[in-house]
Amino acid sequence: MSKYQLQAQDLPTWGQRAALRVLGLFGWRLLYRPLPGPRGICVIYPHTSNWDFPIGLVGKWALNLPFRWLAKDSLFKTPLGGWFRKMGGEPVERGTPSGTIRTQAARMNAADWYWVGITPEGTRGYRPNWKSGFYHLALEAKVPLVLVYIDYPNKTLGLVEHVHLTGDQELDMAAIRAGFDGHLGLYPAKAAPIILSERRSDDRPS
Repeated sequence: MSKYQLQAQDLPTWGQRAALRVLGLFGWRLLYRPLPGPRGICVIYPHTSNWDFPIGLVGKWALNLPFRWLAKDSLFKTPLGGWFRKMGGEPVERGTPSGTIRTQAARMNAADWYWVGITPEGTRGYRPNWKSGFYHLALEAKVPLVLVYIDYPNKTLGLVEHVHLTGDQELDMAAIRAGFDGHLGLYPAKAAPIILSERRSDDRPS
């Protein structure tokens, strides 16, 4: 057993214990190392299935931490928009000043505690690279990364690997690749290679 594996009896609230037991009923375990600071980005990979969301959500309940997640603003204009916000969702208005890296970084640093989850693939289908917004956001805000994997073959939700970016993209991406090595999504063929796309002048956080 990993030293980072959470046990229900060690969690302080009934809700946390119940959430972890729900994961356990389906054969999943949760590995967690305390976050490296009050602000940062959870990089979620691979993202190949709709099942990733409920598994991650129950894991969030087990940790009882107010993680946020970013999504395009149109998602919040649906009947489920209010529920998405309640679950920690925040809209990104692409093409407007409020959706820029600089604005999002300022929002993060203005908060006492702000951890946000980003899926750099941007889609559950295959794409040849990662979107680079998360990387530039972390550099702009000067915050660390936590690598979050939902490993289906091993039924493990992990928040253990921490990466502090140096600004040397080649070195940083090598560290990220090493942290995700061996962790596979539900549909491995759909996982994007861990390579950043070229940054555009209108780069967005998600």
